Amino acid sequence: MKINELRPAKGSVKKKHRVGRGQGSGNGKTAGRGENGQKSRSGYSRSLYSEGGQTPLTRRLPKRGFRNRFRVEYTTVNISSLETLNEELITPGVLLKNGMIKANMQVKILGNGTLTKSIEVQANAFSKSAEEKITEAKGKVVKL
Repeated sequence: MKINELRPAKGSVKKKHRVGRGQGSGNGKTAGRGENGQKSRSGYSRSLYSEGGQTPLTRRLPKRGFRNRFRVEYTTVNISSLETLNEELITPGVLLKNGMIKANMQVKILGNGTLTKSIEVQANAFSKSAEEKITEAKGKVVKL
């Protein structure tokens, strides 16, 4: 067999059906769109939230509560997790490298667990118990 003899499997390649090319084609005149209505018109694109004349679901459901758009969300890391790291200085970059946080997240250290070694921890926020445990172990707390 030569490269010029290669062919796709029989029946695997079909010609694209061209609609709106005369009555004899089988899909002429309305081009398979039916007779009337919004869907038969050119330029039609239904919005995802459209439900015809019915009031859309998002408008029927009650709105409750308050969402503070300025709320700061933290990724939390426990002291017990810091104990497993073999680092003197722990920064968000070190936590990211070890897979404890995702990129571009603010970090809050929580006081769950015990700390036996003295480390310097840099984070955006600390719980009171975490600060106490780090300073008790002769470590250093740095708020970013």
